[in-house]
Amino acid sequence: MKKNRELFIAGNWKMNTSVTEGVKLAEGLKEKYGNIKGVRLAVAVPFTHIIEVGKVIKGTSIELAAQNMNENEKGAFTGEISALMLKDLGVKLVIIGHSERRHIYGESNETIALKVKAVLNAGFECILCIGETREERESGMLEKVLKLQVESALCGLSTDEIKRVIIAYEPVWAIGTGLTASKEDAENAHKFIRKTVSDIFDESVAQKIIIQYGGSVNASNSASLLSAENIDGALVGGASLSVEKFSGIIDSVIA
Repeated sequence: MKKNRELFIAGNWKMNTSVTEGVKLAEGLKEKYGNIKGVRLAVAVPFTHIIEVGKVIKGTSIELAAQNMNENEKGAFTGEISALMLKDLGVKLVIIGHSERRHIYGESNETIALKVKAVLNAGFECILCIGETREERESGMLEKVLKLQVESALCGLSTDEIKRVIIAYEPVWAIGTGLTASKEDAENAHKFIRKTVSDIFDESVAQKIIIQYGGSVNASNSASLLSAENIDGALVGGASLSVEKFSGIIDSVIA
């Protein structure tokens, strides 16, 4: 435990697997980690999988997450999913602001802030993703970008609401590329994020907030990354699509 912060590993399946494949993957994870202790574990599945995967992991230690959510409660928003739609399906967490939403679909900091608020208003926990591009890092804008993303999403939240926010630091250049930030670079970014949270709220809030790392996390680098003082877990993409690969990450921190 890092200053009483529990390690939290979440798998983000993105737009992968059929429902049948997803159920099989969930069953494999349930068999191995249905009663896991010492590490919080969640899977963020496609919307089409939520009901069936939810049935598999119901009553286990594995939590169910959605990958996105519209900021509006209801209305003429074709193709979108609202909190009301997720409310009674067993969803506990919602990922907001993933780099693919920001950079492929053009979600702004303002939109992401509205989504964070909607997620919290609905009673869910929020996994807020932030991170810089390689160009931003190389031009010395890392801290400016992270500060803006954190402040725009969290300013205005109450101290009760911030308790239901998890931050996932995902350098855009490391997502799905096989590249991973060094332990030192990742730790420095996490430390800066925690300082920014402290500036918005206070040090006690900052020391309690969970900050995950994401970006080509695998079994060979997870133990090193997650041993850093300010890295409290991982948001895992591709490696979460295989029980064997995902297990390698989980086992590396509970062994």
